[in-house]
Amino acid sequence: MQNHLLEIVYKDEWMVAINKPHGLLVHRSPIAADAEVFALQLLRNQLGAKVWPAHRLDRKTAGVLLFALDPGTNATLHGLFAQRKVKKTYRAIVRGYTNDKGSIDRPLKNHESGEFQSALTTYRTLARAEIPLPHGPHPSSRYSLVELQPHTGRRHQLRRHLAGINHPIIGDRPHGCNKQNRLWKNTFNFTHMLLHAAELRLPHPASGEEIAIRAEEQEVFKRGREILGMV
Repeated sequence: MQNHLLEIVYKDEWMVAINKPHGLLVHRSPIAADAEVFALQLLRNQLGAKVWPAHRLDRKTAGVLLFALDPGTNATLHGLFAQRKVKKTYRAIVRGYTNDKGSIDRPLKNHESGEFQSALTTYRTLARAEIPLPHGPHPSSRYSLVELQPHTGRRHQLRRHLAGINHPIIGDRPHGCNKQNRLWKNTFNFTHMLLHAAELRLPHPASGEEIAIRAEEQEVFKRGREILGMV
């Protein structure tokens, strides 16, 4: 990772966005003491300038990650996220056939306070696939490619919501399906989580005009599609 430049998908004088690879932490964290490389550090080195992360992506999630280039813009961006003025769109490959579209309105427990917080996710199914891979009593395995929009920003919201409707994301640990994850590891030598942050849509912090920042799927996600014939 140290030898590769991060892919910059948007940049102006106020902010910069990268296409974060799967497995890269945003910044140093006590819960991931094994990590030595971080998106924040890599981007600072690449640009030769300070940057401030405007939001977070899980280590296992790839896609659009936005940084501010000055403290004032950082404060504005954090305000936009807090006020839910940033529309986020993700894609995931999950176990089973999902409905054509739906909403998951299910409170999630805050791990720090122990309180349940409202959480809403909407989704639509983009593709479905069935492959001749035996799973338990079934002679084949079914999967769906879904587009997701979290309307709240709870920790691991998409992962927990999808697991809650019995369509866990492939490669998700600990919220996913251990049997499916083991099946993919043993059959395809695949251990990544198939969740991609595809787009952020937000008012520009300087002009107020709506902009859309998009990131193409990483090779890891593309390989998951290829395994299922979703290309």
